[in-house]
Amino acid sequence: MKRMTAIAVCCLLVSGCWNAGRSGEDNPAVPAPRDYASDVPHSIVRTEELTELMAQTAEREQRVSDTVSVSPKAKPIEIKQEPPAVPPHQETRAKPKPSAKPKAPPKAPAVSAQQSSSGRKLSLSELRAKYPDWFKVSGAAKEPRIALTFDDGPDLRFTPQVLDVLKANGVKATFFLLGKKAEEHPDIVKRIVREGHAIGNHSYRHPQFTKLTVDEFASEIEKAEEVLNRLAGYRPKLVRPPYGAIDEDELQWAKNRGYVIVNWNVDSLDWKNLGEQQVLGNILGHTKAGAIVLQHSAGGDSQDLSGTVKALPGIIAKLREQGYGLVTVPELLKLPKSK
Repeated sequence: MKRMTAIAVCCLLVSGCWNAGRSGEDNPAVPAPRDYASDVPHSIVRTEELTELMAQTAEREQRVSDTVSVSPKAKPIEIKQEPPAVPPHQETRAKPKPSAKPKAPPKAPAVSAQQSSSGRKLSLSELRAKYPDWFKVSGAAKEPRIALTFDDGPDLRFTPQVLDVLKANGVKATFFLLGKKAEEHPDIVKRIVREGHAIGNHSYRHPQFTKLTVDEFASEIEKAEEVLNRLAGYRPKLVRPPYGAIDEDELQWAKNRGYVIVNWNVDSLDWKNLGEQQVLGNILGHTKAGAIVLQHSAGGDSQDLSGTVKALPGIIAKLREQGYGLVTVPELLKLPKSK
């Protein structure tokens, strides 16, 4: 409607201008058009006419608009689209079947508790709990007895000094010997046995058992046993793993062959080259009835075990003063020394 109004206004203006021009051309007597910008009364008349014409046109547009306007509350017209026609050559095709639900992956077979536990390595405390008759760290707490033990011998430097102190104090101890060192120092092994001490198997070369296969572990035990049997005259029943480390398969192998694994519950830490007072404190501060005490009578070339030798007389005297009897491990555990 606005376009029609604009067209009508333009036609009127053009018509008036054209007629005014024609009247000047056809009739020379008619004066030339005035300068409407300076002719105020004429400008007002023309403006009033134009304003009135525009007002009338706007009024007509409003009436027309009112007759075709849509009520704000009227619902919009919905135009439904028909689905596209299926081409004739596709009408006979079978409709695709809905895809089947993906099958769930097969469930893994349930693992029994026995299978689960067998795949996990047991700690030393768990092994002791599971094999109480075959893995010992102490004796009966109701009896005031203590066992002194010495590892990694024999040698010619510290083992004779330890034997001298024990002999002077009338104490019997237990020596866990290495097969290789026993071969090198057979006279020391014979002295240990002659003076009434017990002997245990500490492997042939001092490897960490948990890094060996069962066959390698067995070889270490059997090879050391042959040497000790030849020198001591019996096959030791007691086995002390180097570093105290052993796994379940190895323990079961030892159990099936009549060995008993023996660790300790009091550690002197003398292998750290400790002085006399430190060794004394580590032992006397932790011993109680049934204790198995770990010390060393030999070690590496750089190890200084003089603190053990110097502390030993004081340890013996103090433990006796406290009422403890000093015995061998077979006596403490009431086990035979040989298989």
